[in-house]
Amino acid sequence: MIIGYARTSTIDQTAGLDAQIAELESCGTDRIFTEQVSSVAKRDQLDAAVDYLRDGDVLVVTKLDRLARSVADLVKIIERVKSKGASLKVLAMNLDTETATGKLMLSILGSVAEFEREIMLERQREGIAKAKREGKYKGRAPTARRKADKALELIETGMSQTDVAAELGISRSSVQRIVKAA
Repeated sequence: MIIGYARTSTIDQTAGLDAQIAELESCGTDRIFTEQVSSVAKRDQLDAAVDYLRDGDVLVVTKLDRLARSVADLVKIIERVKSKGASLKVLAMNLDTETATGKLMLSILGSVAEFEREIMLERQREGIAKAKREGKYKGRAPTARRKADKALELIETGMSQTDVAAELGISRSSVQRIVKAA
């Protein structure tokens, strides 16, 4: 049995979802699971599609990014598909995990994606370090410290630290630190 899975990130992307469904139908899918949620959200229909798989079935997606949000996520999904005795096919890449070439390509793609992510993170760290050296990167402004004067003013009126924290929207421990510093 051929099981299709189509996903778009938002409800506004109906044309993209319709295109995926049409492509999945054209390759002879027996059943298609669809959803319109972000890849970082819980994807109930993806879980349902994988749970529906039986020995010898094929899970088909149009593109890899419609299925997985990261290499680690992809590996987990593939392991779940394999545990069902099924395979994965990605139409846009002509990738089929049933074949040795497909397995090799998937491993290479996963490695390249992981490498790209590491390079991006390294550049980000370098950029932050440079901005800090130039005095342009200050980080997030501490919320409680900006409210220190108001906190002390409320404490002087006789308000409890708990009430001051609730009034200013900061934690009680932040109020305690402000009082101690004063």
